[in-house]
Amino acid sequence: MKIGILALQGDYEKHTGILDELGLDSILVRYPFELIDIEGLIIPGGESTTLTHLMKRMNFYKAMTDFANEKPILGTCAGLIMMAKVVNHHLVKPLGLLDIEVDRNGYGRQIHSFTENLPVQLNNHIEKIPVTFIRAPKITKTGEGVEILAEYHGEICAVKQGKHIGLAFHPELDGVSIFHKSAFIPNSISSNKEKPHAA
Repeated sequence: MKIGILALQGDYEKHTGILDELGLDSILVRYPFELIDIEGLIIPGGESTTLTHLMKRMNFYKAMTDFANEKPILGTCAGLIMMAKVVNHHLVKPLGLLDIEVDRNGYGRQIHSFTENLPVQLNNHIEKIPVTFIRAPKITKTGEGVEILAEYHGEICAVKQGKHIGLAFHPELDGVSIFHKSAFIPNSISSNKEKPHAA
């Protein structure tokens, strides 16, 4: 299985290490026609207004929404913003893949970045993992069919809808692979460290 990483701008190289660890081939996607050759896509962190500009210029919008109808997408930080239905910034044009509303830079500026250990519920298991927030967005509203995977101080920071996953944080910076595995190897056990969900 070959997974693409959108490589227009931002933090995309760290994701290749996670995919290598899972035994998945990866390619850096810079043109819409390259979506034909992959079975899943990662939209990494970066700057959402810049991503909007580049995706418009490269004619990615229709190609990516068509791709998402059939295949999974994982979005981290700015990737989550791009996957949202509504974003509170007039220069961002989201894809509308997740029925959520997002407050861009909701957790503050770069100097407010932080790492926490959070419990994540995924594939009927709960696991505590380190998560790093960097100029992170806040999910302010979710629609029907959106599964909440994790919260930070009562605020939603990870969601899943259908085959797609959106994260306000950067799992690739902490070597966390459970989201990549869930998105792209959905029938696998999420992690060797998983604990059964309490009855």
